[in-house]
Amino acid sequence: MYRYLWFLDYLRKAYYTCSSKSVVFTTKRGKMKKQIEILKDTPLFFGVQEHEIEEMLGCLSSSEKTYNKSSYILTAQDPPVNVGIVLEGSVHVIKEDFWGNRAILARIGAGGMFGEAFACAQADHLPVSVVAREDTDVLFIDYKRIITTCSSACHFHSRLIENMLHILAEKNILLTQKMEHIVKRTTREKLLSYLSWQAVQAGSSYFMIPFNRQELADYLSVDRSALSSELGKLQKEGILEYHKNQFKLIHA
Repeated sequence: MYRYLWFLDYLRKAYYTCSSKSVVFTTKRGKMKKQIEILKDTPLFFGVQEHEIEEMLGCLSSSEKTYNKSSYILTAQDPPVNVGIVLEGSVHVIKEDFWGNRAILARIGAGGMFGEAFACAQADHLPVSVVAREDTDVLFIDYKRIITTCSSACHFHSRLIENMLHILAEKNILLTQKMEHIVKRTTREKLLSYLSWQAVQAGSSYFMIPFNRQELADYLSVDRSALSSELGKLQKEGILEYHKNQFKLIHA
């Protein structure tokens, strides 16, 4: 009888152990599938087949982390070792001065990448910080693994290097575009320059911007109250209409 009970207990423990391992394995597979679904549409993996991405992630020493809203993902002075890809949520790349005044350099949504320019330049430290705009999942990839052929001689490195060059070029264009906004002399000129560009990007006089008022003020490097005042004046003058982050530019 004792042996029979012992055997039943052994079978019970074995069952739960196997079930637990199965759950972990299933969870990992589900997480990997979700990553691949997002990554296949990102610029870094352009031209790469879905079935190849899983193999790549192992070679690239990738790791996923979750951040709560307003959490710092990277801080200025951190060494630029990894490239971050936003899987879910969004982040702000920011520059802060000694007194904590913040300027938003870029907003990066799902599928977007950050940290690649500084890693590529082999900078000693980051001059900017990256903050979660909302609850955000980020996939980190070792930059050197992207640009260096591994011992397995994986064929996809040349594709990733080509894609990375395109990404860096596009980021440079976006930075130039932002400079066109902020070099304007007045808040009104900066605002109209930015909104005009957004309309062109949307291909319509109706569009939405990715910033709230404070974020837009930080992005254009202007005072929030001055920005709100100028928006009110522009609407009263019949130049535009807006509600929250929805805008309509009106032709004269």
